[in-house]
Amino acid sequence: MNEVLLRSLTPSVLGILVRRGADFAAAEDAVQDALVEAVRVWPADPPRDLRGWLVTVAWRRFLDGTRADAARRRREDLVDGEPVPGPTSAVDDTLRLYFLCAHPLLSASSAVALTLRAVGGLTTRQIARAYLVPEATMAQRISRAKRTVAGVRFDQPGDVATVLRVLYLVFNEGYSGDVDLAAEAIRLTRQLAAAIDHPEVAGLLALMLLHHARRTARTAPDGSLVPLAEQDRGRWDTEAIAEGVGILQAALARDRLGEFQAQAAIAALHADAPAAEETDWVQIVEWYDELLRLTDSPVVRLNRAVAVAEADGPRAGLAALAPLDDLLPRHAAVAAYLHERDGDLATAARLYAEAAQKAPNLAERAHLTCQAARLNARRRR
Repeated sequence: MNEVLLRSLTPSVLGILVRRGADFAAAEDAVQDALVEAVRVWPADPPRDLRGWLVTVAWRRFLDGTRADAARRRREDLVDGEPVPGPTSAVDDTLRLYFLCAHPLLSASSAVALTLRAVGGLTTRQIARAYLVPEATMAQRISRAKRTVAGVRFDQPGDVATVLRVLYLVFNEGYSGDVDLAAEAIRLTRQLAAAIDHPEVAGLLALMLLHHARRTARTAPDGSLVPLAEQDRGRWDTEAIAEGVGILQAALARDRLGEFQAQAAIAALHADAPAAEETDWVQIVEWYDELLRLTDSPVVRLNRAVAVAEADGPRAGLAALAPLDDLLPRHAAVAAYLHERDGDLATAARLYAEAAQKAPNLAERAHLTCQAARLNARRRR
């Protein structure tokens, strides 16, 4: 059974049920039942119209559940009975589901979980393992999210920016458990790009591809982190880079610049450099300036300070860092790197140790601790 194929069919099947009058929670449960039945039946007797089969089975499950619940019996007035089996409508409801799952009433964590369940087709257990939380906790989160969006009507265009931020959150979770969330985010963003012609959707897809292309080079065989400047660029995925650059160039040509396109442009400049010392830092600073005009984000200013240091020297980088709040995530790590570049090893070592205490994961903590130890050893020589 092709699990990826099943998951790719999930959003369109769910969308059809919702459009026919099923509330989101009941429709989603019915689709999950249909997927389980498909896993059981299809290997021995695969249907000609896979989506049509899933729609028919899911609709039957929904009607069975509706009839069994007296409080929901009124929903039968919305339907004319079971639809006639046959080819399903060509209308693609995937986009509607993206907007539903990224509804502004939902928290970021709930929106991500609901997107992975309803659009991604992942099971609650898979999502829980990916986020390293108990299955019961994730089930409650998804149930609350479904209740929140129950009965939501789409009489206004959805917010593409919100959908993209949810997908970006999924991508940044990377890999944990038995689900590769970075790869899943790329798959879902490809799906969104096929449903909507929007330069920022293309920009996000390009950004994901360019970052994901460096994935295998980011860690050493012992699992330790390898900084960008030290990565073996021969291990980067050149096909993913070429695809990402092509998508980005087409998006930029439309002259509707957005933050994900600007971030992708920065990633493309890193990917284009044959070696770290050949990176075009001046142009990267210019793209960070564009990004600041779009977002004025303190995190962007933090990253820009590093680029300024590479382009104009560590003192210039420290001057760019000075106005920023030292409580920002990664501020101590950036400050440590810039002070080391400026020759102040004592301050750099102290800041690396401080950054290690604030690190969000064990791998980053170990890397920063090693940096502090390295500088302290140099100072004792």
